[in-house]
Amino acid sequence: MGDIRRRGVVALGVTALVAPLTLALGATPAQAASCTTSAGPYQKKVEKFLGRPVDGKQSAADCKAIRAFQDKHGIRPNIGYAGPVTWGVMDLMNKQKAVGKNPNKAGKCPTNKGRIACVNLTLQLSWIQDGKKLVYGPVPVRTGRNGYETRTGLKKIYWRNIDHVSTIYDVPMPYSQFFDGGQAFHSVGVSMWNPPGSHGCVNMTKTAAKKYWSLLKKGDDVYVYGRKPGT
Repeated sequence: MGDIRRRGVVALGVTALVAPLTLALGATPAQAASCTTSAGPYQKKVEKFLGRPVDGKQSAADCKAIRAFQDKHGIRPNIGYAGPVTWGVMDLMNKQKAVGKNPNKAGKCPTNKGRIACVNLTLQLSWIQDGKKLVYGPVPVRTGRNGYETRTGLKKIYWRNIDHVSTIYDVPMPYSQFFDGGQAFHSVGVSMWNPPGSHGCVNMTKTAAKKYWSLLKKGDDVYVYGRKPGT
């Protein structure tokens, strides 16, 4: 594939440099360094998720626990506020966990295609199945944010590059498997729950991306469905 085509592919799908979502709370870097004493609208739900005493009141220990979660997943501002973005991430985690080992329970990913990689945008999960048999996953993924949505439908892997690097942004995209223009499976070095999402690619952990690389090949089907929350 020529460099011009590669640039076109990468321009559409580079996802490794995505700025975290900043809440409109007027927080400056200096403010973000301080722990808020305010209870957020999701205080009780966040406390329960983190195993904190559920009283709906912000404490220093609550704030510390919330901030640690925000730092781990790149949520900004990281001031320990139990707001909609923080709870949205936690709620998604709960829904992903509830899926267990039956991600295609609703039968939305085709079972008549043989080996296929499925992507559920609504739950931000992906897995590989062969007919009705689950081969690998489900694993959490990070798909396109608002304005850069991962396109839905049935696709095929048409180009793979294990050491791909964007020629435009000079960003590494390891284990890239392109299935729709510049949209590809590839690993990233950020949390799978890091908001607001990619520029269209399906981001994965290195472990998951390596497994996908070993299980899939050029010509394999990919099916993307659903709608990512917030898009």
